[in-house]
Amino acid sequence: MQEQEVTQTRVRVPRESDNEILGVIEQMLGASRVRVRCMDGHLRMGRIPGKLKRKIWVREDDVVIVTPWEVQSDEKCDIIWRYTKGQVDWLAKKGYLDFMR
Repeated sequence: MQEQEVTQTRVRVPRESDNEILGVIEQMLGASRVRVRCMDGHLRMGRIPGKLKRKIWVREDDVVIVTPWEVQSDEKCDIIWRYTKGQVDWLAKKGYLDFMR
């Protein structure tokens, strides 16, 4: 018998207590701005805050966690996390990405 190596993937799940939502980047707008299709059905303009600007490199079709603004919560949000391909596969397998269909 051959032993298979099992890799463990740690995935950050959106916290409802912190008002976090899953989203998919639809369009790059420039100046650290993107258009995000969120899990709750809203299309928001998202921004990458300054402290994450060089840490998080995003492209279209990336899955991200966003937090809607206190004011204009249906229109604007901040991006706080970007998932890798392995993490997106895990989210899809667990049913978190059903809103994308």
